[in-house]
Amino acid sequence: MANRDRISRPAPEIRARVTILAEGCRGSISKQLIKRFDLRAHCDPPTFGVGLKELWQLPEGRVDPGLIQHTVGWPLDSGTYGGSFIYHLDRNRVYVGYVVGLDYRDTKLMPFEVFQQFKHHPSVRPLLEGGEILSAGARTIAAGGWQSLPKLEMPGALLVGDAGGNVNVPKIKGIHQAIRSGVLAAEHLVETGSPEGFDARWRASPGGQELKKVRNIKPGFKRGLWAGLVNAGFETVTAGKAPWTLRIRKPDFATLEKLDEYESPDRGWVNRDLPPRDRLASVFFASTTHDESQPVHLKVPDTDICVGRCVREYDNPCTRFCPAGVYEMVTDESGARRLQINAANCVHCKACDIKDPYENINWTTPEGGSGPNYQSL
Repeated sequence: MANRDRISRPAPEIRARVTILAEGCRGSISKQLIKRFDLRAHCDPPTFGVGLKELWQLPEGRVDPGLIQHTVGWPLDSGTYGGSFIYHLDRNRVYVGYVVGLDYRDTKLMPFEVFQQFKHHPSVRPLLEGGEILSAGARTIAAGGWQSLPKLEMPGALLVGDAGGNVNVPKIKGIHQAIRSGVLAAEHLVETGSPEGFDARWRASPGGQELKKVRNIKPGFKRGLWAGLVNAGFETVTAGKAPWTLRIRKPDFATLEKLDEYESPDRGWVNRDLPPRDRLASVFFASTTHDESQPVHLKVPDTDICVGRCVREYDNPCTRFCPAGVYEMVTDESGARRLQINAANCVHCKACDIKDPYENINWTTPEGGSGPNYQSL
């Protein structure tokens, strides 16, 4: 009875003269307001990456606290953007992770497998072998930068941090940008009492200019790994003062190639035996908690697409780009195929909301604040 009463109550109403939206990447409310107020009218489409991350406990003597290691490329092919990070911590622990650009073309690519293959590189495996995973997770990252910034102000609201796309992608630095934009938003509202003028103020600020300085580095990799590295070197040496801005032409959902138009490259996968053994095992380390009986928070308006066009054209890429095995195509007793959504597995990365080629998946906030309970990530 108490549960029925809770469900039947109307949601609380919060009223404010100005709301600062700091929802992070692909914020649910931010996404709707960007569309409602046409805040992308004068910018490039957004682009994202999906980052997978694990916290490892290692044997004594392997960790060099404070050491930061980055790589680019392998095990991805030269035409697909991505790179790794390893952060050495105290107490014999390391963060290890890999970011795959969601503008990739190959419908058969699995970002989770990319990360697991990376861990078996000859220079990485000896570090991890014999250790254990303590925590794992995944999250999308706003990667469009300067040219993809929407207008950050609207009647009654402001966008800050990742909600506005303020990540310095080449340095994989978003927290300091989030703090900068949040502080500037507070100062702006104290001084003016209105959102008006915040967008221009942010772009002229050190945080905005930092994004402008690196604006051409990520788009440069559209021409391939080696061209991207040459361009990145040029942009770094010239401090982003090139008189041009490389454009982002397509949103990530439009970059997948159809099965009959693209041949997946041989990625040179190696045999692997480091944990986790699969995506479901990785979900365990995210400590995900969803009530099994709660409403599914992943909305697919037209499931006919899933069993029709999507099978023929892309072979259901949602079953591969999701790092948690949320989406499955199953065959029922009658022999008919259908989409099964394992919502309790969801680690809230939001890759599905971004990468589905038909924009047929809408990630919404789950009931009761449930989801992954990341430990020390």
